[in-house]
Amino acid sequence: MTMIACDPLADRSMYEKNGDSEDSDEEGGLGNVNRLIIRPHGHSGKAKKGHLCFDAAFETGNLGNVLLINEYEYDLCLRPDTCNPRYRFWFNFTVDNCKQDQRVIFNIVNLNKNNNLFNQRMTPLVKSTSRPKWQRLPKEHVFYYKSTIHQQHYVLSFAFIFDREDDVYQFALTYPYSYSRLQSYLSVLEQKFPLQRDALTYSVQQRRLELITFDDVKKPEALEPGKNQIRVVVIMARIHASESPTSYVVQGLIEFLAIANHPIAKLLRENVVFKILPMMNPDGVFLGNNRVNCLGHDLNRNWNNISFYTHPTLSATMDMLKEFDTSECYQLDFVIDIHAHSTFMGCFIYGNAYEDVYRYERHLVFPKLFASRCADFQNDNMIFNADDRKQGTARRYLCNRLSENVNVYTLQVSMNGYFIKGTNIATPYTEADYMKVGRNLARSLLEYYRFTNILPIPPLMEIITKRRGRPKTHRPRRKIKNIYPLRPKTTRENAPINYTDLSICYDSDTSVGENLSPVRYPFHSHFMLQHNRLRFIQTQSDLFPSLKLANLELSPKHKKKPAPASTISENFPSKAETFMAPPKAYVSVIDFNLLTRGGLEEATQKTSDKLA
Repeated sequence: MTMIACDPLADRSMYEKNGDSEDSDEEGGLGNVNRLIIRPHGHSGKAKKGHLCFDAAFETGNLGNVLLINEYEYDLCLRPDTCNPRYRFWFNFTVDNCKQDQRVIFNIVNLNKNNNLFNQRMTPLVKSTSRPKWQRLPKEHVFYYKSTIHQQHYVLSFAFIFDREDDVYQFALTYPYSYSRLQSYLSVLEQKFPLQRDALTYSVQQRRLELITFDDVKKPEALEPGKNQIRVVVIMARIHASESPTSYVVQGLIEFLAIANHPIAKLLRENVVFKILPMMNPDGVFLGNNRVNCLGHDLNRNWNNISFYTHPTLSATMDMLKEFDTSECYQLDFVIDIHAHSTFMGCFIYGNAYEDVYRYERHLVFPKLFASRCADFQNDNMIFNADDRKQGTARRYLCNRLSENVNVYTLQVSMNGYFIKGTNIATPYTEADYMKVGRNLARSLLEYYRFTNILPIPPLMEIITKRRGRPKTHRPRRKIKNIYPLRPKTTRENAPINYTDLSICYDSDTSVGENLSPVRYPFHSHFMLQHNRLRFIQTQSDLFPSLKLANLELSPKHKKKPAPASTISENFPSKAETFMAPPKAYVSVIDFNLLTRGGLEEATQKTSDKLA
């Protein structure tokens, strides 16, 4: 039975099939509401904008009845599971025919489970036709409390504003994943990747129990019992209909194993046979139940009481596990049942407790490897027990029914989120985060086989480093063109500086015994380029009583033409004489880096005016 995946927000025609008829609530709360329009008290005639229309008559939908309390408040009643009124926790419905900026308060009044993640500030999900990505409602708009008006029952209330009147809004407990979506996904996947897809059996309502197989193991010519047996891993998910996060975990695992060129996936396919059952309860998923199948049976409490007529999916799965367990060619190593937890945060593993110490120690290896690889793993929630109340679960029943070499676990992921390690900061899960858990599961299985020396597999780091880059046939990446023109290459020359323009004024009445004036050296312009300023050295009379002009040598570039002898004799003594530094001077220092065109003359003029 092949179906086309249908998003309830993608096709508006399904909402218009009954129009605005008065019989839109003909089911009377016994099933899902079908285009139920809520009119104010005393109003008759055609519905107007603002008279909300509720609908859950689609795949995975669940909403039983709606009551109008006042202009803004609505009481929502969830539909119990099929043939089992005990379970009422999953909800998935749409709302339309709203006014822009219409404010409402929704009260879900008949949740059957009081201790749940709403106590830890989990919030429902919402999306609309114009914003198809799921988003969680703000925590400050969601309340979970015991209501005296509703006979001391716990009520989930959340406030919401419809900001666009043409949109259809969808609300859900967690990310939905329908049976039709799985069928469409597998149909596309098997055309692109090397996987084997079979129908292991059919459910009570004749829906496929999908079996995905990854088997690239080379079969040995001669089998030796206990030595060259082919390793088998069986993974099951979605045995409870409302645990849709497990479908995302399995999708991440399937996509990882299906990648042909990934070294880890290739090693796993060449050494281990994977048997994946992505949806063990297709009828319950299609009907929008919380836990049970179409007959009201909780499949994860009936492994010890399997019936071919009421539990056909369990019966076929059990036959497959027995066949692998008793085979001389195959060695069944793992049976992992994936669930979504509605009370705890993060991901964690439930295991079994054994009297045999060696078997128990071997049973602890894989959870420790998985915990070291997952950043969202919560060690505090991990349990290993032999609880008699859970004898009907897959974990407790299969560990006693199968051989002692088989490790049976329950992998739990939270419906809400996880705590960052070392902190109390809660991070909500997304679809991508759930898929990452599936990839980590595959990596942990490879690490287990390498750690236990069951298969000759090198360490993961060596596998990753040996991964090849782009193939030669791959089209090279386009080079990004520089949109800015390149600057032409030019040679830089240092600008000459005229040192004689510095204004120095000496006081004639200053005694020679005081501090001498700074000595101005004729520095070269290359030296100025390095220091970006003039360096003045103030000398003391006791250290440098005299300076000889002959010791100051100018570079050929800065040497001037010889002046007349009369001019030299007036300003400087002869070479044989010593040059005495003048008394204390007033020096105006000009920063040449801050000068602009004509700035040197302006700065010199200002200094002269101040001295005058």
